[in-house]
Amino acid sequence: MSAVNAATARAVRPAELPRTRRAPLTAIPGGAERRGRRLDIVRAPLHSKSRVPFFVLCATLMIVSLVAVLVLNTTLARGSYEMAHLQGEVAQTAQDVQGLQEDLRAAETELPDKARSLGMVPAENPTMVSIRTGKVVKGVVKGTDE
Repeated sequence: MSAVNAATARAVRPAELPRTRRAPLTAIPGGAERRGRRLDIVRAPLHSKSRVPFFVLCATLMIVSLVAVLVLNTTLARGSYEMAHLQGEVAQTAQDVQGLQEDLRAAETELPDKARSLGMVPAENPTMVSIRTGKVVKGVVKGTDE
């Protein structure tokens, strides 16, 4: 140690500090006299509540929310796949309907030719039966000027 440090260390020591006189202690009225003893036992401060239940609650909420998001995501993905499958079926059905409509138009145009080839002739005065009334009704052939 250097001489400066030794002098500083000695100056800080309480044994070497000059003693000062303190005022004598006096009792405050209603203080220790009232209680009958000079020192009272002080109750230890109450321990704060444990934070473990709070952390358990937070962890539970996080886990439940993550599971809910996972279930929601899975459900939406399954719905998306089902929707894509159903859209494919709708497209296939639309193509089938369009093909059948083309077949029907072709059959309508071929019908008069097939009827003539079978020896059929157009009816001059067709008669029909009304389903509602059950009576025979005379009709007019489409395309004639009667």
